[in-house]
Amino acid sequence: MLVLAASLGLAMTQIAHAAPAAPAAAIAANPFFKASTLPFQYPAFDQIKDEHFAPAFAEGMRQQLKEIDAIANNAKAATFENTVVAMERSGQLLTRVQTTFGNLQGANTNDTLDAVDRDMSPKMAAHGDAIYLNAKLYARVKSLYEQRDKLHLDAESKHLLERYHTDFVRAGAKLSAADKEKLKTINGDIATLQTSFTQNVLKETNAAALVVDSRAELAGMSEAAIDGAAAAAKAKGLDGKFLVAITNTSGQAPLAELTNRAVRERLMAASLTRGSHGGEFDSRAIVLKIAKARADKAVLLGYANFAAYSLEDQTAKTTGAVNQLLGELAKPAVTNARKEAADLQAVVDADKGGFQVGAADWAFYTDKVRAQRFAFDENQLKPYFELNNVLVNGVFFAAGKLYGLTFKERKDLPVYNPDVRVFDVFDADGKQLAIFLADMYARSNKQGGAWMNEYISQSGLMGTHSVVANHLNIPKPPAGEPTLMTYDEVKTTFHEFGHALHGMFSNVKYPRFSGTNVPRDFVEYPSQVNEMWAVWPEVLGNYAKHYKTGAPMPKELLDKVVASKKFNQGFLTTEYLAASLLDQRWHQLAPSQIPTDVLGFEAAALKDMGVDFAPVPPRYRTTYFSHAFSGGYSAGYYAYLWSEKLDADTVEWFKESGGLLRKNGDWFRKTLLSRGGTADALELFRNFRGRDSKIQPLLERRGLTGK
Repeated sequence: MLVLAASLGLAMTQIAHAAPAAPAAAIAANPFFKASTLPFQYPAFDQIKDEHFAPAFAEGMRQQLKEIDAIANNAKAATFENTVVAMERSGQLLTRVQTTFGNLQGANTNDTLDAVDRDMSPKMAAHGDAIYLNAKLYARVKSLYEQRDKLHLDAESKHLLERYHTDFVRAGAKLSAADKEKLKTINGDIATLQTSFTQNVLKETNAAALVVDSRAELAGMSEAAIDGAAAAAKAKGLDGKFLVAITNTSGQAPLAELTNRAVRERLMAASLTRGSHGGEFDSRAIVLKIAKARADKAVLLGYANFAAYSLEDQTAKTTGAVNQLLGELAKPAVTNARKEAADLQAVVDADKGGFQVGAADWAFYTDKVRAQRFAFDENQLKPYFELNNVLVNGVFFAAGKLYGLTFKERKDLPVYNPDVRVFDVFDADGKQLAIFLADMYARSNKQGGAWMNEYISQSGLMGTHSVVANHLNIPKPPAGEPTLMTYDEVKTTFHEFGHALHGMFSNVKYPRFSGTNVPRDFVEYPSQVNEMWAVWPEVLGNYAKHYKTGAPMPKELLDKVVASKKFNQGFLTTEYLAASLLDQRWHQLAPSQIPTDVLGFEAAALKDMGVDFAPVPPRYRTTYFSHAFSGGYSAGYYAYLWSEKLDADTVEWFKESGGLLRKNGDWFRKTLLSRGGTADALELFRNFRGRDSKIQPLLERRGLTGK
């Protein structure tokens, strides 16, 4: 497989000469040097040690460069098989080490892995350029591309050839020799800077944890949560104190519970100032360097700015299309948020609070308004959302009804952390389809948020099946206590499993197109669709049962949850749009426009875009905006909303077609989920839906229709 370093988030640059081969003894001792003999090539986590990664990377790059050199210098005329398919087969050792390292470095890192990441980022960037800036290799690809209509290729193979040609051109294959050298330097700088940013954000998030002196200051939180805060403080050597961890978003879950406003404000401030108050983990200088390097790269490649370069390869295509979507929604979203703020202020005034609602107050008073309006609060839901019930009797149950899947947990495969669970996944015909890992709990050495990745991707060419993992950051309760989830955590569990299904259902020949290898603004679409089953009556009735009594969630409570779906959408849409607009504003800068003051630029940008509403800060501020500055969603954070347009329209289709039925799941799987990146993404949607998407379902869902 031609490695694109997606799981590491690394850019690509150049190694002029292959390194010497690894010694035989080192090869024999390193588990990466051969494919795993475990089922589906599942990684041998019990054999993998930190010291194995660096030599495996080095040998993997050496082997792939040798393979690429043979392809580029093949004396025979270029054919699809000896050039494009050969590239797809190349780099198998590098793929093994890269995917495993990228996954562990995100989910279970340590100082050694962080050091490897810092060392390998520029080297992997260099390795990519050694491939994509190889003039002889590009000449072979170009010659095939120019005669593609005469090669009698099947549709997937022709699309692969076209995709490779695009990849080479976008990587700089047409540049002059001098400009290629400039690009190599820029790519290496970007890779190093992104790694520094990622590591800074995790360390700063851990360092920003709120410490309080007394149990009383945490009033409103559950006794179990306060006990957990005491244990967390003790683990840090702060006996007698209480530590409230920070998560990656601007908002923090305890803000909805803490009755002490001063403590809420301290927690909010700790969250919002991350990476911007000096000290070892300040990210402002790194942000400016990343923005400048990306802008320089875009101009070198012939684009006005980095966003224009990035979006050309997405379904949105242009900055104008993205700006139009975000701009059209910004005004009604902020208008709704201001109305919501007025409702919150009315509660504060009725309580004689004597203050104006701020960002630290929003979640706390939103729960009060929800309780008044819908006669329930979030805490009423949690006893019905026990983690194992949600996963097995909710997520897996829905997949069984819709797609005929069954799941069997197994304890014999090694894991990198005792909390990780492993399941065999069987198709409707009884044949094993995939292996699924569930890593659900937060850890201090785990990046924030929730995500899916693959250790092994499905490919007919390589004869592989999917080994896919979901990662969440649910706080782990004290020993013996149940894991009770918030409604948002439940939705996130369904969402991430939607990504997993996209990977597991992949039925493609070439690794380049497997599973979620689709445009960023399309990849969130299937996962968002899967969220709908979280509250589908048949599904919810199967998992939403009281963890003590087993009693089902009362229908009246569920009805209130459903009725409240548009509640607080002004806030949710505004915080998301603010972050999306910031991402675009940073990446639509020309090199000469890079500012010197990160926070000043951010404030001016939010004001200019009409989303500078202090009680609703961006979901991510610039200095901890990993989506934008760690590489994965740079100039692409809008993708969630872009995908949601397709998602909302698809949910309407499921409802119109009878809902949770096998025929519906089979059609969605056949026309879209199984196809990966084998065709244009919007063409796949049209094949599924029978037409282009409509925006009205999205506007209605978000409460932006004026109704």
